[in-house]
Order: sequence, then C-alpha cells, then structure tokens
Amino acid sequence: MRIPDFFIVGAPKSGTTAMAEYLGQHPEIFMCPRKDSTFFGSDLGFRNTIMLPPDMFRVDMKTYLSWFKDVKDEKRVGEASVWYLYSKKAAEEIKAFNPQAQIIIMLRNPVDMIYSLHGQFLYDFNEDIEDFEKALEAEKSRKQGIRIPSTAYLPEALQYREVGRFSEQVQRYLEVFGRDRVFVIIFEEFKEDTAGIYREILRFLGVNTEFEPDFRVINPAKAFRSRRLMRFVAEPSRPLRPLAEKFSRVSWLRDTIKWFIDRFNVKVSRRPPMNPELRKQLLEEFTPDIQRLSKIVGKDLSLWIRQ
Repeated sequence: MRIPDFFIVGAPKSGTTAMAEYLGQHPEIFMCPRKDSTFFGSDLGFRNTIMLPPDMFRVDMKTYLSWFKDVKDEKRVGEASVWYLYSKKAAEEIKAFNPQAQIIIMLRNPVDMIYSLHGQFLYDFNEDIEDFEKALEAEKSRKQGIRIPSTAYLPEALQYREVGRFSEQVQRYLEVFGRDRVFVIIFEEFKEDTAGIYREILRFLGVNTEFEPDFRVINPAKAFRSRRLMRFVAEPSRPLRPLAEKFSRVSWLRDTIKWFIDRFNVKVSRRPPMNPELRKQLLEEFTPDIQRLSKIVGKDLSLWIRQ
C-alpha cells in the first residue's frame, strides 16, 4: 500500500486548502480525501464535539491508511493538515512514519493569520468571544484552562499569539527533515503569483510542471446568518444534549443537517478590517519573531512588518 510521501503541514488560514485542492487536480498526484485529518501531532488535545463527526480526530493507523486505498499509479501521494506545524511532536512523528517525506509549509503575515483564524474559530465554534481584542486578552486565562468554550475542539489553538510565532515551528521541521526536503511558501506571494508558485511546488515534488489546474477561489471567509440558530445546534440545552449526541453519530443525519446549515444559514462574508491601533500593537509584538523567521527561511519578510 502506498503511503503519503509529502505533507502540507500548515499554517492555518494561509492557503493550504487551496494548495491541497490545486495539487489534487494534478494527474500525477493523489491527495488524501480527508483534509486536516491531524493523524500526527499527538501532543495536540483535539476533542470531538456535537458539530464534528465522531472520527474527525485521532483515528487509528488502519483507518488512516484506508484513506489512501484508491492510489493508483500516481507519482506522489500527499496529505494536508494545518496543525502539524503548530504541534511540537508532528515533525518527528511524520519522520518516523516516512523518513523520505517532503514538507510544504505555507506562511502568512501572522497578524492577518490570527485575525482570520479567530473568524474561522467563531464559525466552527472553537471560539465564543466575538471581539478579537477580548479574545486576545483571554489568552492568559485560557492558558490556565479557564474560559474555554464547551464547543472548543482544540483549546490550545486559542493561544493566538503562540500559533502565529512561526520561527520555532519552521525551525523544527528544518532540523528534522533538512532544508532540501522542506519548501516554504509565503501566502502573499502565492496570492500574487498563484501559477508561478504552483509550478515551483510541482518542481519540488518532481512532477510535470506543465499542468495548470483550475485556480478558483477555495475556502472563502464565511459567517452565519443566524448565530443563535447555530448556538442551539452546537450547544443544545442539557435535557436535549444526550439526544443531540446520539444524532451526531448518525452520519446521514449529521450530513443532512450540515447541508441544510450550509444551504440556508451560511454566507460568504468578508471580515471588517482590524482596529488599526491593535494591528500596530500586534505587528510590534511579532516583529522580533518575523525577523528571526526571515533569517531561517532566507526570505525578506519586512513587508509583513510594514503592512
């Protein structure tokens, strides 16, 4: 059986979903049908909620390998899970699983990334503080296990500043796999020259660079028309909770509810700009890490600081 030989490891909200989709269109590449399986990264405390399928996280090896049973004669086999980068253990675990694996890392201005991540977490109920600045203020309490939403599936990711400190995360992969087996993409460059960066990745993976996929927009920012309705679905009252948990294990019913929600209660919604003063403060906080990252990856990231 073929196993993954390259991994898109993150960061979140940095174009990984689009890249996985574009690579999956390539005739010489098989991409795992389960995006963000998070099979590796045993240090991350994922927990299932009513909103998520029971097998969303922490499947066994047999289940994980079954996702690759349809590989035919493709030259490369890939998997994409954005929290592998944040994990302190995933790099070593991937290396033990496949020592010859290649790694793709996608990075975005950390201030923009954590703001976008906060919006995503509001959408999927990992977060319940709607004001971004107040969510940042809650980091200290949450570090102590306080003010964690009951619907949170990854509480440690609510440490937004830690998620955005990329230098140590990237260094870990370079040390484990070696610089020649790690390809770092800057999201802003990918957005500016999608086709060009895509060809570079194809060259890195050793497949035909002539192929060009449908570069349609993937995974736009979304919001609920009625957050109250979603709160009722995600966190039912105590008398209804046992019944809701039972229904959540019935895949066809869960999928039907998700289809209904996506069809009638979800809209594509661009977030308003961040408070300029908060943005300035965060850029100052992240500047030392951005400068370290710039040296590690050998790229000029001063644009992030000036934005």
